Amino acid sequence: MSADVFEKCFGFHAADELKQTGFYPYFHRIESQQGPEIIVNGSKKIVVCSNNYLGLANHPKVIESSVLAAKKYGTSCTGSRFLNGTNDLHEKVEKKFAKFVGKEESLLFTTGHHSNLGAISSLVGKGEVVVTDRLDHASIIDGCRLSFGEMTRFRHNDMSDLERQLSKHQGKGMLIVVDGVFSMEGDITNLPEISKLAKKYGARIFVDEAHSLGVLGKKGMGTSEYFNMQDDVDVIMATASKSLASIGGFIASNSKVVNYIKHNARSMIFTASLPPACVGAIDIALDLVIAEPERRIKLMQTASKIKEEFKAMGYNVNNSQSPIIPLTVGNDLVAFKMWRMLFDEGIFASPVVTPAVPEGQSIIRTSYMATHTDDHLNFILEKFRKVGKRLGVIA
Repeated sequence: MSADVFEKCFGFHAADELKQTGFYPYFHRIESQQGPEIIVNGSKKIVVCSNNYLGLANHPKVIESSVLAAKKYGTSCTGSRFLNGTNDLHEKVEKKFAKFVGKEESLLFTTGHHSNLGAISSLVGKGEVVVTDRLDHASIIDGCRLSFGEMTRFRHNDMSDLERQLSKHQGKGMLIVVDGVFSMEGDITNLPEISKLAKKYGARIFVDEAHSLGVLGKKGMGTSEYFNMQDDVDVIMATASKSLASIGGFIASNSKVVNYIKHNARSMIFTASLPPACVGAIDIALDLVIAEPERRIKLMQTASKIKEEFKAMGYNVNNSQSPIIPLTVGNDLVAFKMWRMLFDEGIFASPVVTPAVPEGQSIIRTSYMATHTDDHLNFILEKFRKVGKRLGVIA
């Protein structure tokens, strides 16, 4: 008798078992806008797990632009960018984004995940090598797996290990792909040293600015601006689902590279284009990132304050350098218990467990917004102190 492909589905019980304990933290129903306060399953919670860094997801101007775009263009483009799915609004935001990050051209994908899949898989061909940080986002890994090239990985932010990998493949076409800000750890890639090694071994650099766009740099351009190294980065990728308050993803580079990706990226050619309402939101969000730097200043002040308070309590915040502040709490069960206790106290946080982190090093991932008030922050700190002590995570 042949095996049933659904057998693994019928044997999957982990989620149900976790639900029975009351510690299941996923797929909770949100019934409000995504601000610092939300309604979850009928109850108000203070959010510390959102990527709405600049607080633009419920900004009146962003909402208005989204509505106006839907009224003008309809709810869908009904096809691929490659065929009937490109309108003048798509082209407008592509030009605006390219100018913002200092590149010749950019290309708007339907999601950030699609951006990494399409760009990496089309850029890295047979006989070529893509070199990634071991803690790069899953979408980067997926893009590498879809390419016809070889993928090799270096230890997180370990420049000696990166050089070892580059030296092994010297003479081949090489693309180094890293996150600007790492989504779980909150630390920043070592772009200055990566650039030195890329030049030494003839590699190109691709930086995923998903969690750094709008956050790092005087103008919010991301990691490359933070280090004043815009010209050293060959390809910039950024999502619109975080600081840009929408969904979608950009790839920006010189015009030849963008043109090649446009005509070879399967995730561009074979999926429907981003709906007009989403593009309209991006259009105004980009303007606000540029026009209101005070949001970024407030965000980084908040992150600095919270990090220092957590450290003073005795929490391990690892090497966070951004509004993403992970708290190492122990094994998976402790993380799930802590999530539940915080939830019951009015805090909506994110537990991150194995295999996303090493065994015994599960975290509560916290992230902050420019729109968190002092009252929000005081409430957050009070609850983390209370729950951390009850669980024995802090003394």
